[in-house]
Amino acid sequence: MQLPALLSRPVVRALCTAVALAPFGALAADLSLSVADGPTAEATLYVALYNDAAGYADSKAVASQTAPMREGKARLVFAELAPGRYALRVFADENGNGKLDTNLMGMPTERYGFSNDAKGNRAPPSFEAAAISVDADLQTVIHLH
Repeated sequence: MQLPALLSRPVVRALCTAVALAPFGALAADLSLSVADGPTAEATLYVALYNDAAGYADSKAVASQTAPMREGKARLVFAELAPGRYALRVFADENGNGKLDTNLMGMPTERYGFSNDAKGNRAPPSFEAAAISVDADLQTVIHLH
């Protein structure tokens, strides 16, 4: 029996693969982030997403985004994340130079924050302190300081 041209073997294989993998797409989740306590003047929010302690320690984000801050607030979404633990680092670029400015002691001079509103002691908090579980759609808030 001949398959119609539309249903050639490569097309059938592709369809079978898509059907087999479809349930895995259903496991993806959206991480919605609201940021508060930012500057009242317009600024750009920089957000980095990490999926493990090594990437977090080396500042190797798996995803990043920017969003405008208005009246000290911003919102954004990391869509279709695989289930797992993630940590977020954020800062408000108040002077538009694209980086988190620090003083001579290395302390930030612009507002910043971490998921779980985690705080470090003269250093960023650990991945474990900032990690959040994303197993289903999740909304979280970070307050800048």
